Amino acid sequence: ATLKDGLCSQVSAALKEGRVTPTELCQRCLALIKSTKFLNAYITVAEETALKQAEESEERYKRGQPLGILDGIPIAVKDNFNTAGIETTCASNMLKGYISPYNATVVQKLLDQGAVLLGKTNLDEFAMGSGSTDGVFGPVRNPWSYSKQYKEKSIPKSHSEDEESNWVITGGSSGGSAAAVSSFTCFAALGSDTGGSTRNPAAHCGVVGLKPTYGLISRHGLIPLVNSMDVPGILTRCVDDAAVLLGSLAGHDPKDSTTIQDDFKPFELPNLTDVSKLSIGIPKEYHAPGLSSEILALWSKAADLFKNAGAKVVEVSLPHTRYSIVCYHVLCTAEVASNMARFDGLEYGHRSDTKDSTESMYAATRREGFNDVVRGRILSGNYFLLKQNYEKYFVKAQKVRRLIANDFVKVFRSGVDLLLTPTTLSDAAPYTEFIQEDNRTRSAQDDILTQAANMAGLPAISVPTALSERGLPVGLQFIGRSFQEKQLLTVAKWFEKQVQFPMIQLEEVKRHDNGVFQHQKSASFS
Repeated sequence: ATLKDGLCSQVSAALKEGRVTPTELCQRCLALIKSTKFLNAYITVAEETALKQAEESEERYKRGQPLGILDGIPIAVKDNFNTAGIETTCASNMLKGYISPYNATVVQKLLDQGAVLLGKTNLDEFAMGSGSTDGVFGPVRNPWSYSKQYKEKSIPKSHSEDEESNWVITGGSSGGSAAAVSSFTCFAALGSDTGGSTRNPAAHCGVVGLKPTYGLISRHGLIPLVNSMDVPGILTRCVDDAAVLLGSLAGHDPKDSTTIQDDFKPFELPNLTDVSKLSIGIPKEYHAPGLSSEILALWSKAADLFKNAGAKVVEVSLPHTRYSIVCYHVLCTAEVASNMARFDGLEYGHRSDTKDSTESMYAATRREGFNDVVRGRILSGNYFLLKQNYEKYFVKAQKVRRLIANDFVKVFRSGVDLLLTPTTLSDAAPYTEFIQEDNRTRSAQDDILTQAANMAGLPAISVPTALSERGLPVGLQFIGRSFQEKQLLTVAKWFEKQVQFPMIQLEEVKRHDNGVFQHQKSASFS
């Protein structure tokens, strides 16, 4: 069956009708996790807990009292969300072995809806990176590296070199969650999005990545990177499922003062048939240096798709975009320096054995616990916050941030409903190529099209659009008005239906597939 109304609702219907039980579904996903272990998508697999949750779900279905559409649905969570009873590491030596005493609000909300938590997914250490290659547990491999589509297009120099050096990255920092959804090991996953960390891997792994409006979903229990930009992100295989998850997670949380005060009403996405009332903005500044000709062509093709369907497509300008990545770097490192101060070896996490003095214990703990990337960002951030630099860098960056946010306000006031942009500059890079450059250079390049939405606090979604000439996924991004997720998702769903992105053909997964995991077949758009 193609995804007429979302995978979650189809699986939920199958569970209600007894065509499959939550335990069978959970066991199948756990088997897939084992058979795709080489992807390194998961840090911790909570097999016992998951099977227990699946059994409880089964009992509820037998009584005819499921808790909702997510009851019995297997999900995964990025390893920077606190989970009671399951290790939370942030892919760092600093938190190896740390078990939180409480659940993050988003995790608790999913469990309250009956979702089955399979495990915690891999990431860049403390979510600092754009490749999911810098965590202490090793890099995540993109499932598309092992797809029929990619293998047919890539010609290895020698057979032995094929799979070992030809695999491509997932993007980051939520690469584990994107790979988990893309390889069918779960139906949805949580990521976090500070400068594009959900949308970037979603684009590279051929899944849907939603970054909601800042304040719509609680950050309580998400280990912070940049408090003023962090948002829990949603990764699913179709837009309808992203709407289902958003409905379960959004709303006020007394534990997070930055969440909205009003109640959030979950919505079902209508099937949009008429786009003639829509005005789609194409920001000219997003034709950024380094944008591949292939992605530029797809972006134009997508704009024509809207135009031909009757929508108004207009070029718009966001003049301060060119300053945004520098501004983001200053604000990001400054907040990182502040947030990382809590890891001192006293309360929780790693503690060095150095006993010379408290100061030397602090220093040794942080040297042993953090990798070079984290230490580098702490150093930069503290430099920007020095008394003599504070006004020059931090305050100036805050002012520029306001100008960037105002650019979006002006464009939306001019009558534009949504912005259409690329998500990434190119398709996924081979790992061997990606690691040639340092983390900071890569992050500056890879976040260029996504981080402005975080600085303005706007909702944005990456939708898989087509396969590149190399047989790898390419995504396009829609940026919406604040708290207008319904409009954003409705248009994204229409677009998804038009482009008919092809299903990944994974030989490893095919053996386990029995129809529950079917997706759209045709690739008419590329």
